[in-house]
Amino acid sequence: MERYLIIKTRDELLRIKIGQILYFEADRNYTKLLLSNGIQFTFAINIGKIEEILEKQVAGCNAILMRVGKSHIINKNHILQINLPKQKLLLLTQDGKPRELVISKDPLKALKDSLEKEMAKSEEPKAVAE
Repeated sequence: MERYLIIKTRDELLRIKIGQILYFEADRNYTKLLLSNGIQFTFAINIGKIEEILEKQVAGCNAILMRVGKSHIINKNHILQINLPKQKLLLLTQDGKPRELVISKDPLKALKDSLEKEMAKSEEPKAVAE
């Protein structure tokens, strides 16, 4: 079942499929949202408030949407490459075009570590019930 995020402002209501979100990007008191199909929205809501909305509306959204540093919330399902030395994160859009984000080294390393842990968990052999 497809889950949706609803963002309301004084004048607008936006309903987005979670899987279509590429990333949120902070810009002072505004937040830019880029969808995987290239459509972009800007809200007069700061990224901290967006994070609160995500936690309330999308239970377990941390499994998919993750805050990376002060300025970005990204969809982990769209990650193509993490490059620590260059401080770059490549996300893949719906039409196969990469979107590059410049992110500080520490949050990028934390993201890389968390993805490696998830991989290790999925590779663990399952205990057989007797």
